Amino acid sequence: MKNVLIEYPKCSTCKKAKKFLEDNKIEFVERNIVTQTPTIQELREWISRSGQEIKKWFNTSGLKNKELSLKDKLARMTDEEKIALLASDGMLIKRPLLVSDKKILIGFKEDIWKGLLG
Repeated sequence: MKNVLIEYPKCSTCKKAKKFLEDNKIEFVERNIVTQTPTIQELREWISRSGQEIKKWFNTSGLKNKELSLKDKLARMTDEEKIALLASDGMLIKRPLLVSDKKILIGFKEDIWKGLLG
C-alpha cells in the first residue's frame, strides 16, 4: 500500500504536510476527506492501528465541531457512535491523515512526521 494523504485541499496544514512529503521525496496518493470521507470500517481499523484514543481523531477547532456542540456530547457517546459520527462528515475528522502499512499519523507536526518517516 502506498502512503495515502487524506486531506482537505483548502486546509493550510494539509498543504504544509503535502509540501513536506514532496520535499522529502515520500511517495503518496491524495484523497479528499470531504468527497471521499473515510468509512466506518476504515476508521475502526485506523483508530485501532494508530494507538490514539478516538477523541484525538476529532477536528476540535473546526466549525462543524462547534456547530454540533461536540465538546459536551462526545463524553456521553460510545466509541461506535463516535466512529459513525466521524464517518458521517469528513470535516469532523482531524486532518491531515497519513495512512500507510506501517503507521497512521493524525494532524501535521513536522518534527513528529520527520521522526516517524525518516
